[in-house]
Amino acid sequence: MELSAEDNLRLNVLLAQKLQAVRIDESKMIVHALTERGEAKVVLNPNCKDEKYLKEVKALFSTHVMGSPGGYPVFLKRWTRMGQARDESLQQLLLLGESEAIVAAVYAPGLTDELAGRAWWAMPTADNARRMLEKKAVVQGKTGPVLADFLIEFLPFEEDPHVMIDSVRLVLQPGLISEEEKLALWNKAKTKRNLYVGFLHALPDDLPVETSSNVSYVPVIERLQGLIADNNPYALMLKRILSGTGQAFVEIAEVALKKPGNQQVVESLLNAIAIYFDAIRPDVFANDDIVAICTQTACICERTEDEALKAVLNVMPEMKDKLQAMLVLSCLSVKLLNPVFSQTDAIGTMMRKKIKHITDPIVEQLHILGG
Repeated sequence: MELSAEDNLRLNVLLAQKLQAVRIDESKMIVHALTERGEAKVVLNPNCKDEKYLKEVKALFSTHVMGSPGGYPVFLKRWTRMGQARDESLQQLLLLGESEAIVAAVYAPGLTDELAGRAWWAMPTADNARRMLEKKAVVQGKTGPVLADFLIEFLPFEEDPHVMIDSVRLVLQPGLISEEEKLALWNKAKTKRNLYVGFLHALPDDLPVETSSNVSYVPVIERLQGLIADNNPYALMLKRILSGTGQAFVEIAEVALKKPGNQQVVESLLNAIAIYFDAIRPDVFANDDIVAICTQTACICERTEDEALKAVLNVMPEMKDKLQAMLVLSCLSVKLLNPVFSQTDAIGTMMRKKIKHITDPIVEQLHILGG
């Protein structure tokens, strides 16, 4: 089967230009193209069933771009064998008129800001925006703020709490949104607490909430000054968590832990807390049992075989409970939740009841650090 004479001519004229991206509106049978001169379109005049005709149109683009009518699957095999996407390969993906090819470009680590702008023109979806905002080049380029604005506007229409967390985490990267927009997001989190998890990931030391430092903060700064200057990880972590910003992290982590929406939210929250205390995480610990973690961290503080930990305890033995609490929180991971979540798909109140034996000890450690 061949394309109609009119379409064949118009599409070949289009292909003769320097194309930057192509998208096909299959419902309206229109080919849109982004060129150096701006946007162009060709309204198709099918001479057979639309589905069959679109296949021929895509074959024409594939032949022109890749030298083969096989389309995206053929290109994918070549792309995979290359080990990583080169910039010229990504540019070709955007010219095939295939949504799967655009998604492949969006996910590719070699995506540039220029190509991100073209991909966004070709397929402006929330998931594509999130994936592109994972690329440093896009965040620092002109496309980043455009994607962030879209995700903020689209946030009320998201239904999955984990996806909402992902959006918040990504738009809070430096330089993407204004201070006013950040505060507006924070206010939304007051009624949609799952959004707090995104803030814990993105701004652990700069949460937009005023909290006083812990009563232990001044004694820690004064008595551990030498160890802090020597970059002792435990002294530095005490300074961090007992400061006003650290107390804000503790407060919001506890608030977020009260009513997580689904299993992925809990997993993300535990991950955010563990990352905060990552600098003092033990090399070996029972990562699938919260009671065992509490027992092991207590033993670590008693034996003090870690010279850095021993140095802090020698100066401030009264900090033992806080040091242990930080060690416990550094060991949090999805492995604690797997025994429960592998047996149930419960969400909401039912889920929270099933993991209470895990979350209660976590809240207890947060209380210790919050004073």
